[in-house]
Amino acid sequence: MYNDFIILGPPDDPAEIKGESNVILALKKIADCKAYFVSRGDDSGTHKKEKSLWQKAEITPEGKWYMEIGQGMGAALQVANERQAYVLCDRGTFLAYKNKIGLIILSEGDGLLFNPYGIMAVNPARYPQVKYMEAMQLIAWVTSVEGQKIIGEYKKEGEILFHPMAIKQ
Repeated sequence: MYNDFIILGPPDDPAEIKGESNVILALKKIADCKAYFVSRGDDSGTHKKEKSLWQKAEITPEGKWYMEIGQGMGAALQVANERQAYVLCDRGTFLAYKNKIGLIILSEGDGLLFNPYGIMAVNPARYPQVKYMEAMQLIAWVTSVEGQKIIGEYKKEGEILFHPMAIKQ
């Protein structure tokens, strides 16, 4: 399955990135005006994605405007909301939090923001304690027509959180 990342920020948008579909240009604008940006800073997949985007933008984010908090996405959204800062977020988490924060989607749609999810079993030869057969059953179910249908129909705030990829719907 997949969803995507988005850049959220305050409605007054001090970096003027609203509608910018090129995430690299959006990040450059944020850095140029030193608008507050909250980073998870926790070595998660989202944090790694953010770091790769800054690298592609040829920017080393640092200084008072760039805040690494070392916490999860929920905490990052709360801090960004309090500081009226920008933040990279996966769409599913935003949908779960959007009624609790005042941040809005300002940049979306760039192919660099694609966020795939996969499922795989742990190698039982390397980790004999794992329940390999049960893992394979789970994989079979998640990638089945039924599993993919459930994934594709799961919504928050009327929006699909994840798009199935194993079977075309």
